[in-house]
Amino acid sequence: MDKRNVDVVVISDVHLGTYGCHAKELLKYLKSIKPKTLILNGDIIDIWQFSKSYWPESHMKVIRKLMKFVSEGVQVHYLTGNHDEMLRKFDGMEMGTFHLQNKLILELDGKKAWFFHGDVFDVTMQHSKWLAKLGAVGYDTLILINSFVNWVLTAFGREKMSFSKKIKAKFKDAVKFINSFEQTAAELAIEKGYQYVVCGHIHQAEQREIATEEGKVVYLNSGDWVESLTALEYENKSWTVFKYEHQHFTKDELDEGILSDAEDLKSKLDINILLQNIKYEIAQ
Repeated sequence: MDKRNVDVVVISDVHLGTYGCHAKELLKYLKSIKPKTLILNGDIIDIWQFSKSYWPESHMKVIRKLMKFVSEGVQVHYLTGNHDEMLRKFDGMEMGTFHLQNKLILELDGKKAWFFHGDVFDVTMQHSKWLAKLGAVGYDTLILINSFVNWVLTAFGREKMSFSKKIKAKFKDAVKFINSFEQTAAELAIEKGYQYVVCGHIHQAEQREIATEEGKVVYLNSGDWVESLTALEYENKSWTVFKYEHQHFTKDELDEGILSDAEDLKSKLDINILLQNIKYEIAQ
């Protein structure tokens, strides 16, 4: 597959370091594109649930691919989220074309785009962080169980199902929260004079225009790489939601381009040591 040129790519909620993360699929996607700007809109590494006992090779390879983008001159903006909030104290740090920020404003073809993770709108995050962390562990467990169930369903030729989507659809409060989240983000963006507002956090990919009495804005959400497997792409002056589909990537790409990397992982950065050092630094 030839690499696609894309002006801007936005991904969020990858949750590297958790069982639910689809790192192999993300790596195949990253290897299929040639972006000018890559925006990592929060929760890329799940420091909340980080454990030295679980860091698969595929998760390390995602980190290495992101580092390779930087070495190739791609503008990489890492925007912090709630699961990697420990990095927020380093807001403004730059290393070459790598930028660590809490929010970002870009001008795209004469229009201003406002990027941030979105957890600031989450009441649970603001007032009961312990409950949010407990919920994160529960969500990861649900995804793990869901993966096993889908494996069984696939073995019997049945269609896969999503536990979390069924739960969200069943409970009106979940739908209400998502609608409120989108509306609040849109209203603030209109008030600030932006034409695009781009978030993550709620694991719900979206692209739609929201209008109020004060004006209108295009609200976008990059979704996640736990269930949705989605990203946002900006090319030819327009946004699209990319949805990962297995049939778009051949088996050869998986065998040769992903899992058979000739580089020696042991000679590379040890992510366990890196994250432990981050935790130690913030504890001081």
